[in-house]
Amino acid sequence: MTKQTTEVPIYQVDAFAARVFAGNPAAVCPLDDWLPDEVLQAIAVENNLSETAFFVKRGADYDLRWFTPAYEVDLCGHATLGSAYVIANYLDNGRTEVRFHSRSGPLTVTREGEIYTMDFPALPPERIEDSAEVAAALGAAPVELWDEMKLMAVFASEADVAGLKPDMGKIAALETRAVIATAPGQSCDFVSRYFAPKAGIPEDPVTGSAHCILTPYWATRLGKTRMSARQISARGGELEVEARGARVLISGRVAPYMVGRIRV
Repeated sequence: MTKQTTEVPIYQVDAFAARVFAGNPAAVCPLDDWLPDEVLQAIAVENNLSETAFFVKRGADYDLRWFTPAYEVDLCGHATLGSAYVIANYLDNGRTEVRFHSRSGPLTVTREGEIYTMDFPALPPERIEDSAEVAAALGAAPVELWDEMKLMAVFASEADVAGLKPDMGKIAALETRAVIATAPGQSCDFVSRYFAPKAGIPEDPVTGSAHCILTPYWATRLGKTRMSARQISARGGELEVEARGARVLISGRVAPYMVGRIRV
């Protein structure tokens, strides 16, 4: 008997970018019903992007899940931004607000022109003791070390962060899922880089969820709630963020790259 195949729409977009080949690429797959988890994970492995997002319509809202090539994650910013873009431009053209239900609770994305803004939970980090292991993994010692599920290493300057040559094996050996490196920016309020080899992502181009941690830290340090941010990976990305107590707003643009169908 021939195995029945299912066709799934797939959209690939570059989030936190005004043009293709910048920002963070995400795959977005709308589903009529959930496929088995092992199939979702296999699709994410096949796509080989930092995240593949899947969603299923729930009334006027959507249930949303994200998978790296290694496992399902609790929160992903750029693939959420990409999912809202796909809904607003392909599935429900002209829609200006999309509400998702996720492992991290309800997430709303609003659209104003070409700018998409995510309403995410704030995750203020706590200061911890300096670590020789973290310094060795990053190739330089930060001036401060913070923790909130992921480690955040604070450096003195943008040049320090740009010049890091991390050892991915040593980062993977740390008792954390990922490491954020950050510093004051030269042409923006702050910059960052993000390393997550355990998730199959040595360096993520632009990490929306990391700004749930970065935003409350920099808001307190700089004494301002609205800030401009850049992730200074090889592809690079631009974000606008706003601290709102228990929530953070994370804004950016999305550039469409590919529309297709996959067979599973």
